[in-house]
Amino acid sequence: MVQTSFLGDMLTSLFERRRNTSTSSDTRPIEEMCLSLLASAGEVSGIYLAKAILDRYAELGTAQKLEFFRFLNDTLEMDAGNLCDLTQAYLDTGSVADYRAITIAAEPRRQELLRRLNQSAGATAQLVSMRVDLLGFLRDHPELKRCDFDFLHLLRSWFNRGFLVLRQISWETPASILEKIVEYEAVHAINDWEDLRRRLYPSDRRCFAYFHPTMPDEPLIFVEVALMKSVPSSIQHVLAENRTPYQAADTNVAVFYSISNCQDGLQGVSFGNLLIKQVVDELSQQLPQLDTFVTLSPIPGFNDWLAAQTDTPIAQRIIAGDASETEVETAAAHYLVNAKRPGGKPRDPVARFHLGNGAILHEVHANADLTAKGREQSSGAMVNYLYDLKRIEKNHEQFVHGQTIATSKPIASKAAAFVAMQKAAPTK
Repeated sequence: MVQTSFLGDMLTSLFERRRNTSTSSDTRPIEEMCLSLLASAGEVSGIYLAKAILDRYAELGTAQKLEFFRFLNDTLEMDAGNLCDLTQAYLDTGSVADYRAITIAAEPRRQELLRRLNQSAGATAQLVSMRVDLLGFLRDHPELKRCDFDFLHLLRSWFNRGFLVLRQISWETPASILEKIVEYEAVHAINDWEDLRRRLYPSDRRCFAYFHPTMPDEPLIFVEVALMKSVPSSIQHVLAENRTPYQAADTNVAVFYSISNCQDGLQGVSFGNLLIKQVVDELSQQLPQLDTFVTLSPIPGFNDWLAAQTDTPIAQRIIAGDASETEVETAAAHYLVNAKRPGGKPRDPVARFHLGNGAILHEVHANADLTAKGREQSSGAMVNYLYDLKRIEKNHEQFVHGQTIATSKPIASKAAAFVAMQKAAPTK
């Protein structure tokens, strides 16, 4: 089992503080309380006021929360005109004093407010929850994206790699956390406690999660791993109820078959690439005979893309459920290699994630996910991304700077076959 580092244990101990249960008698409007917190010079009084503000926010209705975010967005905005004047002054003088004035003026006061709100015990989790509310308003109130930019800026700082603690989730993990693993599983639903046990208890199964010291009972992201003797071609095989478990020491393939983000308020804060790389390191130390690290991943944008290919008979047959396995696999390979967003990145979000991490597009499989969700989003197709430890950095650099997709020969062959099959198809 993974042992957290001494520093991680110490941070967890320092931050696992009980929230003060006293309630505030402050009856001022929440906006006035925020301005008072910004003006406060006393640390102790500031902590109590910060807690009172967060407690007050939790009591607000939807319309009041919207007004609160408008207050953050507009009243606590930077003074752009003053910033222009200060920038010109710095261009004229080059002085340290003028430079310092720019840095102060360039930061909206809402950033300092959020920092001060984060002083009280349990505040980080409350601010993450607050951002969930903010994200819910952005579609109808896009001007609030300025406020969200500052939330995201601070959350990325507070949740940087130095503060994350990796824990192995096992059948002995407290039930309160196991319940959250069941709740947050976003790729392959966990049906019941027996299903969860099959994913955690056998010797050939692993699960790892990141936690933050201020949220010790809330997983941020977790990955489920199957230890196998070969690269799997279907999730049915990985999760079969009647399978015979392997002894971990007899396996040589680690399969990352589910990665789930747990906190909606941390949208835009990237954990997955760090998690996979650290889990590879942990597994390599635990089981040095492992020589292959792959995913078995969904292709969530495949059917949407197929539906848009109205002049492609193969695509329409796949959507209708009348295509052969070869047609599904060649179309999936073509989609993953050639379907792009404006700007040149792959259209598929899971592909962008793994390829951006330095993985190789390894193989595609038809009839790999026969669940209703799997059929709906990808006509049952799934894909393996291979993490070749010797090529990860090179692949990452080529993808980021040249948008080059690292592909295996079978993938390249299948993508080319789809183009040939299209050309050979009879025209209408």
